[in-house]
Amino acid sequence: MISYAVYKIIHLTGIMMVFLALGGLSTHAINGGDKKHSWRLPIALTHGIGMTLSLVAGFGLLARLGIAQGGLPGWAIAKLVIWAIFGGLMALIIRQPKLSRSLWFIMIALGALAAYLAGAKPW
Repeated sequence: MISYAVYKIIHLTGIMMVFLALGGLSTHAINGGDKKHSWRLPIALTHGIGMTLSLVAGFGLLARLGIAQGGLPGWAIAKLVIWAIFGGLMALIIRQPKLSRSLWFIMIALGALAAYLAGAKPW
């Protein structure tokens, strides 16, 4: 059985991978980079693997805490919504690079909200 600490490390590693990929892609778009570049595949892989790790380990954390039984609490559902938004941001940045400057700050705010929800578990 995987321990709580290991799930947390995997979860946080996945989150860091997602932020690394989105930050790199946003910086590329802000600086006028085009859709076709040599690091497109590594960025996409980092994003996808990070999304998978954070989701799987997040559910592992819920299970270790005994929270997942009987339905998810509101804060966990909110975190899933934030996770889905982060999943779609890569496509949005590629298709609408002019939004990258605004999305930069939105990503920070969403990350802070997700961290608050995980720490405080308000509802």
